[in-house]
Amino acid sequence: MSAIARLSVTRSLAYQRVVARQATLVQARAIQTSSTRGDIDSAAKFIGAGAATVGVAGSGAGIGSVFGSLIIGYARNPSLKQQLFSYAILGFALSEAMGLFCLMMAFLLLFAF
Repeated sequence: MSAIARLSVTRSLAYQRVVARQATLVQARAIQTSSTRGDIDSAAKFIGAGAATVGVAGSGAGIGSVFGSLIIGYARNPSLKQQLFSYAILGFALSEAMGLFCLMMAFLLLFAF
């Protein structure tokens, strides 16, 4: 066998070994990093969405408080029924909007990121 043929054969075998070793190292690193990072990202999404939905409970409490105050105010002074009702509807709308914003943020965290 000539020297050039031996050189090309040995070079190609050495090159194949180096490439195979680098490929396995890259695959091992990518699998470890991506799975761990994916799990952390997924957990962060769920924790953030759960924290964002706490505001929905606050919205429900706010709506109950608004209409409870409406009943108390109407019982004390029935002549202000129309004015009290308009204030109650405004309070209901603002409280409900805050709850919907919290729900929207939860869905954004879950499905947009």
